[in-house]
Amino acid sequence: MRTALTLTIIATSASLAQQPFYGDPPDANHPWAVHDRNRPQPPVITPAEFPRDEKPGTPPSDAIVLFDGTEASLQNWLRDKKPTEAITWEVVDGALQCKPKGGYIRTKENFGDVQLHVEWSAPTPPKGKSQGRGNSGVFLMGMAEVQILDNFQNPSYPDGSAGSLYGVNPPMANPLRAPGQWQSYDIIFRRPLHDDAGKLIDPGYMTVMVNGVLVQDHQPLEGGGGHKKRSVTKKFPNAGPLKLQDHGNPVRFRNIWLRELPPRNVEGGTQGKMSEEATLAQRDAIARDILDKAADKKGMERMTLLYESLTYAANPTAHQEADALADAFVAKLEASEGEALEAMKQNAIGLRNNLKYLVKHNRISAPEGNITKLQAVIDAQEWEPKK
Repeated sequence: MRTALTLTIIATSASLAQQPFYGDPPDANHPWAVHDRNRPQPPVITPAEFPRDEKPGTPPSDAIVLFDGTEASLQNWLRDKKPTEAITWEVVDGALQCKPKGGYIRTKENFGDVQLHVEWSAPTPPKGKSQGRGNSGVFLMGMAEVQILDNFQNPSYPDGSAGSLYGVNPPMANPLRAPGQWQSYDIIFRRPLHDDAGKLIDPGYMTVMVNGVLVQDHQPLEGGGGHKKRSVTKKFPNAGPLKLQDHGNPVRFRNIWLRELPPRNVEGGTQGKMSEEATLAQRDAIARDILDKAADKKGMERMTLLYESLTYAANPTAHQEADALADAFVAKLEASEGEALEAMKQNAIGLRNNLKYLVKHNRISAPEGNITKLQAVIDAQEWEPKK
């Protein structure tokens, strides 16, 4: 019995969450209500598969694949020089191997904010020590470097260790496997943002996971890094190439892919807390969409959508029509009897709840007459359990 009751409560809660007038309404910085059915659903994608040493992972279905182990994917890359030319790095056993003196390579396409996945393996047997062993780097937009280095039982200066934001911030841990085994980097990159006057409005950040271990936690870029000189904040373009470094070691790469990230709120994004101006514009757009849905509806469904639009934006015309439809419904309810009256039960309770919600959150002035009349019928018919 307890299980059945629990399932009923869960099902009821899920059903309610799909209705309007449920969670707290939009406010000055949030264009959607809490648990808003009008908020866009997240796109459905097939997730990535985690890599194993003998087998690379697979990218998610919406990823831009930059290297998949085939010769054909070399077409995504150029040698990083002017003028650009074809790369001399090689595909060896499904891995993209740095060819010493082959130079940095860069993607043909430019990217801005991304989620990046890279798998790499240091040469074996290991040769050299400190920065001379298994050294390479991943440069986001060609400017911000996440260091690649064989630090397995091979210490170096901390802000140049594997997973460091090179020259800026050391990794919080060293989770590397032995050379010859495959390492994975998962990077969230947000570039710095400046306004039209050149003022910094977001410093940009890097979050890095090495072999599933967090090593950079939303670390400010501070310019993106550099060798020996202190890195300072500088302006980034809107997009730039991904670069891989030739540091003289035949480091191997596989399963390189990225996902472009949506814009942040300060550049017109719609996630989380927004500016009042952007919120107002988004609320107006949501209200228009709801009114468009109401255009070919009638009766209770049309009335509900008209009232729902008022949650987002005031509209005297929609308000007046919704009130008129509510008046007609209440009049019909009061005149009905028997089965006809019983058939109106859920709509009566729903309308009462909707009106109370709109009044509570100051979307409409109190239509006390209709709320009182609806409550009188609900009480007389004992449609709700007594408290």
